[in-house]
Amino acid sequence: MLNLSRRELLLSSGALLLPPSDDPPTLWLIGDSTVKNNTKGQQGWGTALPALFDATKLKVSNKALGGRSSRTFLTEGLWDAMAKELKKGDIVAMQFGHNDGGDTFKGTRPRASIKGNGEETATGVVEATGKEETVHSYGWYLRKYITEAKAKGTVVVVCSPIPRNIWKDGKVGRASGDYGKWAKEAAQQEKVHFLDINTLIADRYEQLGEEKVVPLFFGDHTHTSPEGAALNAQIVAEGLKKLKLLP
Repeated sequence: MLNLSRRELLLSSGALLLPPSDDPPTLWLIGDSTVKNNTKGQQGWGTALPALFDATKLKVSNKALGGRSSRTFLTEGLWDAMAKELKKGDIVAMQFGHNDGGDTFKGTRPRASIKGNGEETATGVVEATGKEETVHSYGWYLRKYITEAKAKGTVVVVCSPIPRNIWKDGKVGRASGDYGKWAKEAAQQEKVHFLDINTLIADRYEQLGEEKVVPLFFGDHTHTSPEGAALNAQIVAEGLKKLKLLP
């Protein structure tokens, strides 16, 4: 599956099935460095995804940014800037979770959201900026993006975070008990599509075996190499095709 020709990848992703258009819809991607990565030797799946689609029928705009969480993608104004460009018929796909842990207010990178999908909040002063902020749950931020994207007439796809290269007894660690679970709940509550790429990719890794998965990552157990990004992009494209988002 790693050596498919570009035409075979296009076929497998459903790109050739998309309708021609003078003004094709845009697939907008938001997320963290596992979606878009500027570190040498590492690449996110969102960077590899456009090659799998015919740009005359579907444009892909990758607005993900390394180091961001579901919370900081909002507080830094990245979401508001992108939302202005959304048009009816576009698709918004989101994948967060890898940076939603850690510090809430203290330290140089206070980016954590509250674990879960509830309405609880925490208010405090962000040490790095000196500004007060009310922090919400991971699911709350996803639901905010979903609600505002739907208001623009877009189709929304919530993705669970890609799995890390962490194994135990021959199995890849899953996010089905935390961020994958909460992402699914948020999608169900807002009645939008959910794409469980955490499970889909982990299943593929286990089929390949631990040794063959090693070169799919670079530098650590979280960030994929270009080869890993290509594989993950193919799995995402296949998943999007099955959702039948377009005629």
